Amino acid sequence: MNLEVQDLAFGYPGFPVGSDVSFTLQPGEVLCLLGPNGCGKTTLFKTVMGLIRRQHGTVRLDGRDTAQMSTREIARAIAYVPQAHAPVFPYTVHDMVLMGRTAHRGAFAAPSPADHQAAETALAQLGISHLSARDYTRLSGGQRQLVLIARALAQGAPFIVLDEPTASLDFGNQLMVLDQVRALAGAHRGIIMSTHDPDHAFACGSRVIAMKDGRIHAQGPVRATLTADTLSAIYDVGVEVVELPGGRRVCLPAARAS
Repeated sequence: MNLEVQDLAFGYPGFPVGSDVSFTLQPGEVLCLLGPNGCGKTTLFKTVMGLIRRQHGTVRLDGRDTAQMSTREIARAIAYVPQAHAPVFPYTVHDMVLMGRTAHRGAFAAPSPADHQAAETALAQLGISHLSARDYTRLSGGQRQLVLIARALAQGAPFIVLDEPTASLDFGNQLMVLDQVRALAGAHRGIIMSTHDPDHAFACGSRVIAMKDGRIHAQGPVRATLTADTLSAIYDVGVEVVELPGGRRVCLPAARAS
């Protein structure tokens, strides 16, 4: 299966946000979406998933226009990990992950033994089975993020949308989540992930889209696309891209003349 977005214009009634966005995503790829606050990343994601009506263009899953698909069909193909989640009810971790199976059940149907097994398998895959009976509201931010990723895994979708999955996490939890992103791609899931940190794209991205003002400024392989010029243009600050021993690249503020 592949995901294809072509000439997409997106926004809200009377309030356009972005336009002329095209990209493809294959299983096993990590496509990183970078851009400043307000450039339209979250709105783009919601439009691709069919949560917001597109204003122009097409979104296709395996050649089929999602406008002709039901919400349930789209949910079986694309799972979503939101930017932030404020828990309001003390569900157990197992029950939170079990919610990912909703697209596979009929209305009002009780979870099957297979659904429960899928939830436990997802927790085990992320190494958090020990949290299964814990109160979701009492977890750390990093643990909650892993639970939401487990919920997406239990959904069984070939594509996963991650909206700033490392936002508000400490350094250790960021590394933990990025490790899981790499593992998901290695398990042949297609990942599209937004982030504010170009170093995250260097760490786990296959390709990158750099956005500004609702449009694609640059797109392509990470190392060829995330240049100092591109990053300086989209963020309006001086940026240097430095290659470390071993070949890894990182971004630093441009040095100022004394």
